[in-house]
Amino acid sequence: MNIRKFHHQDTQEIMQLFYDTVHNINIRDYTPEQVDAWAPQYMDYRRWNKHLNSKMSYVAELDEKIIGFAQLEPDGHIDCFYCHKDFQRMGVGSKLLDTLQTQAEELGIKRLFAEVSITAKAFFEHKGFQVINQQTVERRGVKLINYRMDKNIS
Repeated sequence: MNIRKFHHQDTQEIMQLFYDTVHNINIRDYTPEQVDAWAPQYMDYRRWNKHLNSKMSYVAELDEKIIGFAQLEPDGHIDCFYCHKDFQRMGVGSKLLDTLQTQAEELGIKRLFAEVSITAKAFFEHKGFQVINQQTVERRGVKLINYRMDKNIS
């Protein structure tokens, strides 16, 4: 497995990974209505490409297939963090998180934080993140629960 910076041509594959992961993995903790609102069938390619280019975006790949992606912002916020539905519990998330943390340390960031799904909460807790609070967010008019979590890295 290799972790590298996002390239423009990765966008479509990342969008599919996002959709498939939410609909096949997060469905364990959310309703069909919630996952449809979170990851709709039709997504805007240009919007996704702009979003991926606007942050420090990384992909995990194996045999030229993207098996995960994650994003870091200059303030320590982890934005998107997804592992391919067929590569869960195989170290993909750990390698991506290690990459984000190393990048954050190089930038002098002292704390990482994220809004984490019910599904991902245990992973982040295992990696030393603590729940700050449970929150309800709205996606396309549908309410979902997630957790604001953080970790001091200095």
